[in-house]
Amino acid sequence: MGFGPGTWGGGPSSVQANAAAGLPFAGVPGPLQDAVEKVLETEPEYPEPVIMFDRANYDRRPFTLRTFLRPELRSLGGVFVLVLLETIFLQAGPLLTEIGIDNGISNGNKGVLVAVAIAYVGAIIISGVSSWLRTAYTGRLGEKLMYQLRVRVFSHLQRQSLGYYTNEKAGVLMTRMTSDIEALTQLFQEGLVNFAVQALTLVVITIVLFTRSVPLALLTLLVVVPATFLMSIWFGKVSETGYRRVRDRIADVLSDISESLAGIRVIAAYNRRRQNTVHHINVVGAHLDANLHTTRASAIYAPGTEAVGTIAQAILLLVGGHMVLNGDLKVGTLSAFILYVGAFFAPMQQLVQLYSSYQAGQASINKLRELLATEPEVIEKPDAYDLPPIKGEIVLDHVTFGYGDGAPVLRDVSLHIPPGESLAIVGTTGAGKSTVAKLISRFYDPSEGIVTLDGHDLRDLTITSMRTQLGVVPQEPFLFHGTIRDNVAFSNPDASDEEVLEACRAVGIDDAVNRLPGGINALVHERGSSLSAGERQLLALARAFLAKPRVLVLDEATSNLDLRSEAKIEHALDTLLEGRSAVIIAHRLATAMRCDRIAVVEAGQVVEHGTHAELVALGGRYAEMYATWLAHLDPHGAHA
Repeated sequence: MGFGPGTWGGGPSSVQANAAAGLPFAGVPGPLQDAVEKVLETEPEYPEPVIMFDRANYDRRPFTLRTFLRPELRSLGGVFVLVLLETIFLQAGPLLTEIGIDNGISNGNKGVLVAVAIAYVGAIIISGVSSWLRTAYTGRLGEKLMYQLRVRVFSHLQRQSLGYYTNEKAGVLMTRMTSDIEALTQLFQEGLVNFAVQALTLVVITIVLFTRSVPLALLTLLVVVPATFLMSIWFGKVSETGYRRVRDRIADVLSDISESLAGIRVIAAYNRRRQNTVHHINVVGAHLDANLHTTRASAIYAPGTEAVGTIAQAILLLVGGHMVLNGDLKVGTLSAFILYVGAFFAPMQQLVQLYSSYQAGQASINKLRELLATEPEVIEKPDAYDLPPIKGEIVLDHVTFGYGDGAPVLRDVSLHIPPGESLAIVGTTGAGKSTVAKLISRFYDPSEGIVTLDGHDLRDLTITSMRTQLGVVPQEPFLFHGTIRDNVAFSNPDASDEEVLEACRAVGIDDAVNRLPGGINALVHERGSSLSAGERQLLALARAFLAKPRVLVLDEATSNLDLRSEAKIEHALDTLLEGRSAVIIAHRLATAMRCDRIAVVEAGQVVEHGTHAELVALGGRYAEMYATWLAHLDPHGAHA
């Protein structure tokens, strides 16, 4: 990306071109902006959130439904009282029907019928009000708990080291934050409370049945309970396995979607759209199969329990009718009994459905428990101390490091970078150059040896205080959806507009930014996809410069720039690195030559170390690289 016509230095940028063409991300249209402002005028003032984030001391208890609900036991007690009122008054109907038939209709007493009717209406009103209060109360409580859980899961992900994200798929992590928590939301707001309602209903009805007729009550339980119990055991085993498979397969679906969207340019370039669609059909098909497995189990269980209930009612009608004919039971009592038995199976069928929700929620709990039990590879000690202002001395003392269980990438590496000195690290691809940068930034901890800043072991420091004095520009710059100001000020959110522009001036893009619609408030696509690779890199450099670090680490930060843009960056680096220590992973020797010293890394070891002139005179590996580089230059000094 040069600065000639059609680029930031000359003609219109991509954002300007979008604006001219009326495309998205060219600024918010006027009518839409007016509508947004009207909505904002009606929004209440929200207090600034209190953010509690501790890298070392946080809740490490195994995540279970019990530990999740324990802090709200008092609130749950209030819910239980409402559930009790709702259940008692809801089940008063059959009892009132018995009184109306035996004491009202059979005796011709209209007063009893009127009183029963009034009591019936009153019971319905009390039950309805209790249900309304319970639903509203549990809704607020459930949203509060889900809010806390979302923050806890997100905070835990923020604590994880880079290695964790290397091994985990983004789509799987998105599943934990979305569908798994949603399943838990349904379990709490709809499942657990309804479970309590239906279970308490069964208890109340069972007690009433025994008070009306012990023989019929025993007959009901002997017919219903054993058959339902055996079917529930079978369904529990089948559904538990099934819902685990469902959670795994939905994670695969989201992971495949995430990967396909991120790699859409490569997919289009290699004409892989059809093959990717076929692959996604197979992934979605596996999710369908997992759901069908649990659906088939439910299709057997629900009708089976319903059939048991119908058979029980038929048996009770036969036996109870015979007792009425013999004068051992009143008609009203039998009517109430039949009504209660019907009401007895309604909650049982509800419990079947709730058990399915419970199994889905339990599968989500298991997945979240696994996530929250994952300890970061790079940990902050409970007694870690803040790094005082440093001069910038960096030491790697006999450092050995390997990713995971793989072979060591670095072996017995020792480097000393005095304060204010810049060191370029060069070498072939895979030699371990970027790994050195990651260890200095403490994205990873060495397997052996230590890394120090001004004599402080990085493992003894608080990560926040260390990174505050450390600026990092990765090889692949990442821009967030928002404005240019948001992205440049990402390292220092409290920076003023003038400070943001100063950072842009430092990397030579202030004039180009000022030409954009809105200047530093111009919108940027998610991941900066509306900008070229060079433009993204320049903004990433401005972000690092705004942090005003004592130590700057550039991981091949100029590899995506053309020669003219690189020259601008090199000129900015000469000014901005003055008085600062810098570690520059150099892809181009033109960048390495400007540093105070150069280290050559081969096969995970530092094989040469010195100034450019010293290494060329040495005639070793760096001299070979330099000769190769010269051979690829034309007489005008441009790459062939």
